[in-house]
Amino acid sequence: MTFQKVGVLGSGIMGSGIAEVAAAAGAQVLVRTRSQATADAMLAGLEKSLAKQVEKEKRTRDEADQLRARVSATTSIADLHDCDLVIESVVEDLNVKRALFNELDRAVNHQAVLATNTSTLSVIELAMETSRPELVCGVHFFNPAPAMSLVEVVRPLCASDSTIQAVIEFAQACGKEPVEVKDQAGFVVNALLFPYLNNAIRLLEQGVASKDGIDVAMKGGCGFPMGPFALLDLVGLDTSLAILEALYAEFADPNFAPVPLLRRMVSAGQLGRKSGTGFYDYRR
Repeated sequence: MTFQKVGVLGSGIMGSGIAEVAAAAGAQVLVRTRSQATADAMLAGLEKSLAKQVEKEKRTRDEADQLRARVSATTSIADLHDCDLVIESVVEDLNVKRALFNELDRAVNHQAVLATNTSTLSVIELAMETSRPELVCGVHFFNPAPAMSLVEVVRPLCASDSTIQAVIEFAQACGKEPVEVKDQAGFVVNALLFPYLNNAIRLLEQGVASKDGIDVAMKGGCGFPMGPFALLDLVGLDTSLAILEALYAEFADPNFAPVPLLRRMVSAGQLGRKSGTGFYDYRR
């Protein structure tokens, strides 16, 4: 099983990053967006990213041009019909994803693998929305996808060995280091990471230290490249809240119960870098 044409659903930070990574591996990539405006914005963002790589001598101009030529966009799911692999990367909402997988199953050829980039949600729930559960799995890239080396390949109970092996080989072809994981909320990274982030917010809410102090402490004391609040802003506070809610729903562990401050910030639209303000202000 080889993936020569890859479809990506979602043109946000993750979707566009996955498209770039797949195109860099030599695949033809078709990104489905909700409107022509978002399609144009995604392609403009890709061109800007490639220009920076050329400027920093990470790619030649010819390599960048060839990569760009392998990426196109559409507003119709029907256009993904001849893809070998389709990767869903939309909002972390199980009902939205269920409906999307049901639609994908009807639109895409029945030999294609359907994968989700979910960071937390149950993959089996999505697989059972299709008539091909053996061809459904998770392929969780990390943000930013072009830079981060890890891909969690999530095996639901229904996935065939050949599906998992093909997706592992795809991740390797993309220059990534795949780790096969069980279909369990949070998988490996988020199951370990988000209790830490949640407890950092709890320390802030309790007044143990300032957000700057906690970030400095974790960078200096643990050698982390960024502190928990800078990381929460990068991930997005709405995404972080959704992940914690999914973890708590599955395990009922108090460490996964979102701290009230996080809920209030999301309600206020303070989502981090994506909104311009979160724990830090990015509007300058």
